[in-house]
Amino acid sequence: MTSPHQDDFAGVTEWVFDLDNTLYPAACNLFFEIDTRMTQFIEELLDLPYVAARKIQKGLYVEHGTTLAGLMIDHKVDPHDFMAYVHDIDLSKLAPDPNLREALVALPGRKLVHTNGSVKHAENVLGALGLDDVMDELFDVEMGDWVPKPHESNYRLFQQKLGVDPKQAAMFEDMVVNLKVPHAIGMRTVLITSDAEWLADEPAEKRPGAGHEDADHIHHVTPDLTAFLKTLTTDKRKTA
Repeated sequence: MTSPHQDDFAGVTEWVFDLDNTLYPAACNLFFEIDTRMTQFIEELLDLPYVAARKIQKGLYVEHGTTLAGLMIDHKVDPHDFMAYVHDIDLSKLAPDPNLREALVALPGRKLVHTNGSVKHAENVLGALGLDDVMDELFDVEMGDWVPKPHESNYRLFQQKLGVDPKQAAMFEDMVVNLKVPHAIGMRTVLITSDAEWLADEPAEKRPGAGHEDADHIHHVTPDLTAFLKTLTTDKRKTA
């Protein structure tokens, strides 16, 4: 893992971004609200107290990659119902980010969102961030046949449906495990880290940024997506 430089991203024309806790900082606590609603969904579904529902939720998350994937397998939950419930949130924590927008616009090529959430949620978040006209394509978990990252089939469908050449792509993610396949197929990988307090409740193996020190599939690590991207585009202008 080295400091970002234009040579590390030479030839990249496909810029792939996870959505939650990547295009906005985890510290704003938006995903904590989504996470809480996942637990509440299980409370209602299984008629359980919060603590018991929380334990089941995190177990499904670790075993299946997402809570939804586990609920579909173990409890035959309709994914559309789940998505509508957990994404019914207050987006006022988000605000347009002109610096991030400028950094994204300066990148050469397509900007793509690859999320385990829904297209509707992605559209809502991008709209709140003022980035809805910056991203060229959205790929959600439904387009992955409801099989989420980090499963290989999800990335294969992402490549096929969006026409992505991994050798010309860089992926930005907050989850170490979600960058294993991208690295294996030839993408440049960038991990977005956070020390947000609510992350302490996450399973250790799923905590954003956790375990990257020994992960040889991570090329770059940064706590600040905007600053990282600006370094790349600034380098390009200086050497043009």
